[in-house]
Amino acid sequence: MDMKERIQDILKLLEKKHPDANIALRYGNPLELLVATILSAQCTDKTVNGVTDKLFRKYRSAQDYARVNIRTLEREIRSTGFYHNKAKNLKKTAQILVKTFNGQVPKTMDELLTLPGVARKTANIVLSNAYGVIEGIAVDTHVRRLVRRLGLTETDNPNKIEQDLMELVPREQWPRFTDLLIFHGRRICTAKKPPCEKCAINRLCPSAFTFY
Repeated sequence: MDMKERIQDILKLLEKKHPDANIALRYGNPLELLVATILSAQCTDKTVNGVTDKLFRKYRSAQDYARVNIRTLEREIRSTGFYHNKAKNLKKTAQILVKTFNGQVPKTMDELLTLPGVARKTANIVLSNAYGVIEGIAVDTHVRRLVRRLGLTETDNPNKIEQDLMELVPREQWPRFTDLLIFHGRRICTAKKPPCEKCAINRLCPSAFTFY
């Protein structure tokens, strides 16, 4: 079985195991998804959703974020961690959206990457979930951990991992690939001592049962 065939088997098994896999961040429009994804860096989606539940009722537009007092915003997002940088990035991003993009979140990778705090992972999440635009594969901590364990890449660099995966996974499956691996990483293939005996893809994983 070659790598591409193994990936298809992995995806089929994960689809059966996690049919509910989907983006966990709550949002109502592209701006809210962009804000939530920026806040989710090194933070759980549950914490982010708790913060944005209040945030999105107060800030409705890019103009609102562009005008906010930075100290106020820091207090409101403090529990997401790294709140100084996140508040600064959110405010600067909003100012760019207002000045350059008429207050709208852009729909291209190149334009999104001009925004502070936005790297390819965030851009991929926003493009695929808000606009249905597939430009790449979002590589978060779960995806990075799982693809290395599965032997789908040898690098630890997210951008290089994305390039490796884009050569192995059909384009139409890129968003689903991310969702399924994230859910499997949360539920089964955890960072420490994963319960390999409960894993639906352990027979396809070269790292299975090597953590004990």
